[in-house]
Amino acid sequence: MSKGQGLTRRSALVSLAGLAGGALVLPAMAAVATDPSKLKPGQFIWTPEAAPRGPLSIVVSIKSQRLFAHRNGTKVAVSTVSTGKKGHETPTGVFTVLEKDKDHVSNIYDADMPFMNRLTWSGIALHAGQLPGYPASHGCVRLPYKFAELLYSITKVGTPVVIAGSYTDPESVSHPGVFGGLYDRSEFADIADTKRKELASDEDAPKPATSVLVSTRDRKVIVMQNGDVVAEGSVAISDPDKPFQSNVFVLSGTDNAARGLRWEAIGYADGANAMLPDASTIERVHAGPSVVAAIRERMVPGMVLVITDDSISKETQSGKDFVVMTTAAADDEPPKK
Repeated sequence: MSKGQGLTRRSALVSLAGLAGGALVLPAMAAVATDPSKLKPGQFIWTPEAAPRGPLSIVVSIKSQRLFAHRNGTKVAVSTVSTGKKGHETPTGVFTVLEKDKDHVSNIYDADMPFMNRLTWSGIALHAGQLPGYPASHGCVRLPYKFAELLYSITKVGTPVVIAGSYTDPESVSHPGVFGGLYDRSEFADIADTKRKELASDEDAPKPATSVLVSTRDRKVIVMQNGDVVAEGSVAISDPDKPFQSNVFVLSGTDNAARGLRWEAIGYADGANAMLPDASTIERVHAGPSVVAAIRERMVPGMVLVITDDSISKETQSGKDFVVMTTAAADDEPPKK
Protein backbone atom coordinates (compact mmCIF):
# COMPACT_ATOMS: atom_id res chain seq x y z
CA MET A 1 0.00 0.00 0.00
CA SER A 2 1.39 3.40 -0.95
CA LYS A 3 1.32 6.28 1.46
CA GLY A 4 -1.21 8.12 -0.67
CA GLN A 5 -3.56 5.15 -0.71
CA GLY A 6 -3.35 4.78 3.04
CA LEU A 7 -4.32 8.40 3.63
CA THR A 8 -7.68 7.98 1.91
CA ARG A 9 -8.88 5.08 4.09
CA ARG A 10 -10.00 7.05 7.14
CA SER A 11 -9.36 10.31 8.94
CA ALA A 12 -8.61 11.27 12.52
CA LEU A 13 -9.99 14.27 14.34
CA VAL A 14 -7.49 16.20 16.42
CA SER A 15 -8.82 19.07 18.51
CA LEU A 16 -6.38 21.86 19.29
CA ALA A 17 -6.50 23.94 22.46
CA GLY A 18 -7.38 27.55 21.87
CA LEU A 19 -9.52 26.96 18.78
CA ALA A 20 -12.81 27.29 20.69
CA GLY A 21 -13.93 23.77 19.91
CA GLY A 22 -12.56 23.85 16.37
CA ALA A 23 -10.75 20.86 14.95
CA LEU A 24 -8.36 19.82 12.25
CA VAL A 25 -9.03 16.75 10.13
CA LEU A 26 -5.78 14.90 9.64
CA PRO A 27 -5.03 11.76 7.61
CA ALA A 28 -5.34 8.52 9.53
CA MET A 29 -1.76 7.51 8.84
CA ALA A 30 -0.59 10.74 10.44
CA ALA A 31 -2.86 10.07 13.41
CA VAL A 32 -1.53 6.53 13.85
CA ALA A 33 2.00 7.88 13.85
CA THR A 34 1.14 10.56 16.42
CA ASP A 35 2.79 9.96 19.76
CA PRO A 36 0.11 10.52 22.44
CA SER A 37 2.80 11.73 24.83
CA LYS A 38 3.46 14.68 22.51
CA LEU A 39 -0.13 15.96 22.53
CA LYS A 40 -0.40 19.46 23.95
CA PRO A 41 -3.05 20.43 26.53
CA GLY A 42 -6.46 20.36 24.86
CA GLN A 43 -5.38 18.11 21.97
CA PHE A 44 -6.78 14.68 21.26
CA ILE A 45 -6.84 11.89 18.68
CA TRP A 46 -10.21 10.48 17.59
CA THR A 47 -10.33 7.40 15.31
CA PRO A 48 -13.60 5.56 16.08
CA GLU A 49 -13.60 3.91 12.66
CA ALA A 50 -10.67 1.77 13.83
CA ALA A 51 -13.29 -0.28 15.75
CA PRO A 52 -16.76 1.16 15.07
CA ARG A 53 -18.68 -1.39 17.13
CA GLY A 54 -18.28 -3.43 20.27
CA PRO A 55 -17.90 -2.84 24.04
CA LEU A 56 -16.03 0.29 25.09
CA SER A 57 -13.48 0.56 27.91
CA ILE A 58 -11.73 3.70 29.15
CA VAL A 59 -8.42 4.12 30.97
CA VAL A 60 -7.24 7.38 32.57
CA SER A 61 -3.52 7.60 33.33
CA ILE A 62 -2.84 9.92 36.26
CA LYS A 63 0.88 9.94 35.52
CA SER A 64 0.66 10.87 31.85
CA GLN A 65 -2.54 12.96 32.14
CA ARG A 66 -4.05 11.04 29.25
CA LEU A 67 -7.31 9.20 28.57
CA PHE A 68 -7.32 6.12 26.32
CA ALA A 69 -10.52 4.61 24.91
CA HIS A 70 -10.68 1.10 23.42
CA ARG A 71 -13.34 -0.92 21.62
CA ASN A 72 -12.82 -4.68 21.62
CA GLY A 73 -9.22 -4.01 22.64
CA THR A 74 -8.56 -1.59 19.75
CA LYS A 75 -7.55 1.95 20.65
CA VAL A 76 -10.06 4.42 19.20
CA ALA A 77 -9.20 7.65 21.05
CA VAL A 78 -6.51 9.37 23.10
CA SER A 79 -6.95 12.71 24.86
CA THR A 80 -5.15 15.02 27.21
CA VAL A 81 -6.90 15.48 30.56
CA SER A 82 -6.60 17.36 33.82
CA THR A 83 -7.13 15.32 36.98
CA GLY A 84 -7.31 16.36 40.63
CA LYS A 85 -4.75 18.76 42.06
CA LYS A 86 -2.79 18.20 45.24
CA GLY A 87 -5.15 17.79 48.18
CA HIS A 88 -8.01 16.90 45.82
CA GLU A 89 -6.46 13.97 43.96
CA THR A 90 -8.68 12.00 41.60
CA PRO A 91 -9.40 8.60 43.19
CA THR A 92 -7.82 5.66 41.42
CA GLY A 93 -9.44 2.31 40.80
CA VAL A 94 -12.26 0.85 38.72
CA PHE A 95 -15.52 2.66 38.07
CA THR A 96 -18.47 2.31 35.74
CA VAL A 97 -20.50 5.12 34.21
CA LEU A 98 -23.47 5.56 36.54
CA GLU A 99 -25.25 8.44 34.82
CA LYS A 100 -24.93 10.65 31.73
CA ASP A 101 -25.97 14.31 31.46
CA LYS A 102 -24.77 16.55 28.64
CA ASP A 103 -25.96 19.71 30.43
CA HIS A 104 -24.98 18.82 33.99
CA VAL A 105 -24.44 21.54 36.60
CA SER A 106 -22.53 20.72 39.78
CA ASN A 107 -24.88 20.59 42.75
CA ILE A 108 -21.97 21.46 45.02
CA TYR A 109 -20.44 24.44 43.23
CA ASP A 110 -23.19 25.44 40.75
CA ALA A 111 -20.63 25.03 37.95
CA ASP A 112 -21.20 23.75 34.43
CA MET A 113 -19.93 20.21 33.78
CA PRO A 114 -20.84 19.63 30.10
CA PHE A 115 -21.07 16.09 28.69
CA MET A 116 -20.81 14.55 32.14
CA ASN A 117 -20.21 10.83 32.62
CA ARG A 118 -20.73 10.26 36.35
CA LEU A 119 -18.40 7.79 38.07
CA THR A 120 -19.49 8.21 41.71
CA TRP A 121 -22.56 9.69 43.35
CA SER A 122 -20.23 11.76 45.56
CA GLY A 123 -19.20 13.86 42.59
CA ILE A 124 -16.40 12.27 40.53
CA ALA A 125 -17.02 12.41 36.78
CA LEU A 126 -15.56 12.78 33.32
CA HIS A 127 -16.63 16.11 31.79
CA ALA A 128 -15.54 19.05 29.66
CA GLY A 129 -13.40 21.63 31.41
CA GLN A 130 -10.26 23.71 31.39
CA LEU A 131 -6.95 21.93 30.70
CA PRO A 132 -3.98 23.99 31.89
CA GLY A 133 -1.50 21.16 31.27
CA TYR A 134 -1.32 19.79 34.80
CA PRO A 135 -3.68 18.36 37.47
CA ALA A 136 -5.96 21.24 38.41
CA SER A 137 -9.44 19.88 39.22
CA HIS A 138 -11.06 19.13 42.55
CA GLY A 139 -11.23 15.42 41.74
CA CYS A 140 -13.02 15.11 38.39
CA VAL A 141 -11.31 14.27 35.10
CA ARG A 142 -11.51 17.31 32.82
CA LEU A 143 -11.57 16.74 29.05
CA PRO A 144 -11.28 19.03 26.01
CA TYR A 145 -14.77 20.28 25.18
CA LYS A 146 -15.04 18.72 21.72
CA PHE A 147 -13.54 15.44 22.90
CA ALA A 148 -15.96 15.32 25.84
CA GLU A 149 -18.82 15.69 23.37
CA LEU A 150 -17.48 12.91 21.13
CA LEU A 151 -16.76 10.56 24.02
CA TYR A 152 -20.23 11.21 25.43
CA SER A 153 -21.71 9.99 22.13
CA ILE A 154 -20.22 6.48 22.55
CA THR A 155 -20.32 5.83 26.31
CA LYS A 156 -23.22 4.05 28.01
CA VAL A 157 -24.31 3.53 31.57
CA GLY A 158 -22.09 0.65 32.67
CA THR A 159 -19.05 1.58 30.54
CA PRO A 160 -15.97 0.67 32.62
CA VAL A 161 -13.48 3.41 33.49
CA VAL A 162 -10.10 2.53 35.01
CA ILE A 163 -8.23 5.41 36.66
CA ALA A 164 -4.74 4.29 37.60
CA GLY A 165 -1.12 5.12 38.16
CA SER A 166 -0.20 2.32 35.74
CA TYR A 167 -2.19 0.05 33.46
CA THR A 168 -1.89 -2.40 30.59
CA ASP A 169 -3.50 -2.10 27.16
CA PRO A 170 -6.43 -4.50 26.71
CA GLU A 171 -5.55 -7.99 25.56
CA SER A 172 -7.98 -10.72 24.49
CA VAL A 173 -8.25 -13.81 26.67
CA SER A 174 -10.68 -16.71 26.32
CA HIS A 175 -12.10 -19.07 28.89
CA PRO A 176 -14.64 -21.92 28.57
CA GLY A 177 -16.92 -20.77 31.37
CA VAL A 178 -17.04 -18.56 34.41
CA PHE A 179 -16.08 -19.23 38.04
CA GLY A 180 -15.99 -22.99 37.81
CA GLY A 181 -19.13 -23.27 35.68
CA LEU A 182 -17.50 -24.60 32.51
CA TYR A 183 -19.18 -25.12 29.16
CA ASP A 184 -18.90 -28.63 27.81
CA ARG A 185 -19.14 -29.30 24.07
CA SER A 186 -22.87 -30.04 24.05
CA GLU A 187 -23.74 -27.07 26.27
CA PHE A 188 -21.78 -24.65 24.12
CA ALA A 189 -23.54 -26.04 21.06
CA ASP A 190 -26.88 -25.44 22.79
CA ILE A 191 -26.15 -21.77 23.44
CA ALA A 192 -24.99 -21.28 19.86
CA ASP A 193 -28.56 -20.51 18.80
CA THR A 194 -29.53 -18.52 21.89
CA LYS A 195 -27.10 -16.89 24.29
CA ARG A 196 -24.21 -16.93 21.83
CA LYS A 197 -26.21 -14.84 19.36
CA GLU A 198 -26.71 -12.24 22.05
CA LEU A 199 -23.05 -12.36 23.04
CA ALA A 200 -21.94 -12.08 19.42
CA SER A 201 -24.27 -9.17 18.76
CA ASP A 202 -22.71 -5.74 18.43
CA GLU A 203 -26.00 -3.92 18.03
CA ASP A 204 -26.37 -0.65 19.91
CA ALA A 205 -29.73 -1.54 21.47
CA PRO A 206 -29.78 -0.70 25.19
CA LYS A 207 -28.77 -3.60 27.41
CA PRO A 208 -28.74 -3.90 31.21
CA ALA A 209 -25.41 -2.83 32.71
CA THR A 210 -24.03 -5.86 34.56
CA SER A 211 -20.95 -5.72 36.78
CA VAL A 212 -19.33 -8.52 38.77
CA LEU A 213 -16.98 -7.69 41.64
CA VAL A 214 -14.79 -10.35 43.24
CA SER A 215 -12.74 -9.66 46.35
CA THR A 216 -10.15 -12.36 46.86
CA ARG A 217 -9.38 -10.93 50.28
CA ASP A 218 -13.00 -11.22 51.45
CA ARG A 219 -13.62 -14.40 49.41
CA LYS A 220 -16.80 -12.70 48.19
CA VAL A 221 -18.52 -12.01 44.87
CA ILE A 222 -21.24 -9.43 44.13
CA VAL A 223 -23.27 -9.35 40.90
CA MET A 224 -24.89 -5.99 40.10
CA GLN A 225 -27.34 -5.07 37.35
CA ASN A 226 -28.11 -1.40 36.72
CA GLY A 227 -26.60 -0.65 40.12
CA ASP A 228 -28.68 -3.14 42.11
CA VAL A 229 -27.20 -6.24 43.77
CA VAL A 230 -28.90 -9.24 42.14
CA ALA A 231 -26.69 -12.01 43.54
CA GLU A 232 -23.85 -12.44 45.99
CA GLY A 233 -21.99 -15.25 47.67
CA SER A 234 -18.69 -16.67 48.74
CA VAL A 235 -15.92 -17.79 46.40
CA ALA A 236 -13.17 -20.38 46.71
CA ILE A 237 -9.71 -19.45 45.47
CA SER A 238 -7.24 -21.86 43.92
CA ASP A 239 -3.64 -21.31 45.06
CA PRO A 240 -4.83 -18.93 47.79
CA ASP A 241 -1.31 -17.99 48.81
CA LYS A 242 -0.54 -16.69 45.34
CA PRO A 243 -1.44 -12.97 45.11
CA PHE A 244 -3.84 -11.59 42.52
CA GLN A 245 -3.07 -8.60 40.40
CA SER A 246 -5.94 -6.11 40.11
CA ASN A 247 -7.70 -7.00 36.88
CA VAL A 248 -10.64 -5.80 34.80
CA PHE A 249 -12.29 -8.05 32.21
CA VAL A 250 -14.80 -6.69 29.69
CA LEU A 251 -16.89 -9.34 27.92
CA SER A 252 -16.60 -8.87 24.16
CA GLY A 253 -18.27 -12.04 22.80
CA THR A 254 -17.73 -15.73 22.28
CA ASP A 255 -14.69 -17.64 21.07
CA ASN A 256 -15.78 -20.53 18.88
CA ALA A 257 -12.35 -22.15 18.85
CA ALA A 258 -12.14 -22.16 22.64
CA ARG A 259 -15.87 -22.96 23.03
CA GLY A 260 -16.06 -20.24 25.59
CA LEU A 261 -16.16 -16.54 26.33
CA ARG A 262 -13.84 -13.87 24.97
CA TRP A 263 -12.79 -11.08 27.32
CA GLU A 264 -10.70 -7.93 26.91
CA ALA A 265 -8.41 -7.90 29.95
CA ILE A 266 -6.82 -4.83 31.55
CA GLY A 267 -4.35 -4.84 34.41
CA TYR A 268 -4.09 -1.79 36.66
CA ALA A 269 -2.19 -0.64 39.74
CA ASP A 270 -1.99 2.45 41.90
CA GLY A 271 1.79 2.33 41.51
CA ALA A 272 3.96 1.45 38.54
CA ASN A 273 3.67 -2.34 38.45
CA ALA A 274 0.47 -3.18 36.57
CA MET A 275 0.63 -6.66 35.07
CA LEU A 276 -1.43 -8.09 32.23
CA PRO A 277 -4.12 -10.56 33.34
CA ASP A 278 -4.69 -13.88 31.64
CA ALA A 279 -7.24 -16.70 31.65
CA SER A 280 -5.68 -18.26 34.75
CA THR A 281 -6.98 -15.32 36.78
CA ILE A 282 -10.56 -16.37 36.03
CA GLU A 283 -9.73 -20.06 36.49
CA ARG A 284 -8.62 -19.49 40.08
CA VAL A 285 -12.03 -18.18 41.20
CA HIS A 286 -14.89 -20.62 41.95
CA ALA A 287 -18.38 -19.46 42.90
CA GLY A 288 -21.53 -21.29 43.92
CA PRO A 289 -24.13 -22.41 41.37
CA SER A 290 -26.62 -19.61 42.15
CA VAL A 291 -24.02 -16.91 41.47
CA VAL A 292 -22.80 -18.65 38.32
CA ALA A 293 -26.40 -18.90 37.11
CA ALA A 294 -27.03 -15.20 37.82
CA ILE A 295 -23.93 -14.25 35.81
CA ARG A 296 -24.82 -16.52 32.89
CA GLU A 297 -28.33 -15.08 32.67
CA ARG A 298 -26.92 -11.58 32.30
CA MET A 299 -24.00 -12.19 29.98
CA VAL A 300 -24.00 -9.59 27.22
CA PRO A 301 -21.13 -7.73 25.54
CA GLY A 302 -19.87 -5.04 27.87
CA MET A 303 -20.40 -6.98 31.11
CA VAL A 304 -17.62 -5.99 33.51
CA LEU A 305 -15.76 -8.43 35.76
CA VAL A 306 -13.35 -7.04 38.35
CA ILE A 307 -11.09 -9.31 40.40
CA THR A 308 -9.15 -7.55 43.13
CA ASP A 309 -7.18 -8.25 46.30
CA ASP A 310 -8.91 -5.25 47.91
CA SER A 311 -11.76 -5.71 50.39
CA ILE A 312 -15.35 -4.88 49.52
CA SER A 313 -16.29 -2.18 52.00
CA LYS A 314 -18.01 1.17 52.25
CA GLU A 315 -14.81 2.71 50.94
CA THR A 316 -14.80 0.54 47.83
CA GLN A 317 -18.44 -0.18 47.06
CA SER A 318 -21.59 1.29 48.52
CA GLY A 319 -25.17 1.95 47.53
CA LYS A 320 -25.59 2.03 43.76
CA ASP A 321 -21.92 2.86 43.15
CA PHE A 322 -19.77 0.21 41.49
CA VAL A 323 -16.36 1.42 42.58
CA VAL A 324 -13.14 -0.32 43.50
CA MET A 325 -10.97 2.51 44.78
CA THR A 326 -7.32 2.29 45.75
CA THR A 327 -7.19 5.92 46.91
CA ALA A 328 -9.74 8.09 48.68
CA ALA A 329 -12.37 10.04 46.77
CA ALA A 330 -12.21 13.80 46.45
CA ASP A 331 -14.86 16.47 46.03
CA ASP A 332 -16.76 17.61 42.98
CA GLU A 333 -15.47 20.06 40.37
CA PRO A 334 -15.08 23.68 41.53
CA PRO A 335 -16.61 26.60 39.65
CA LYS A 336 -14.71 27.96 36.68
CA LYS A 337 -12.69 31.08 37.27
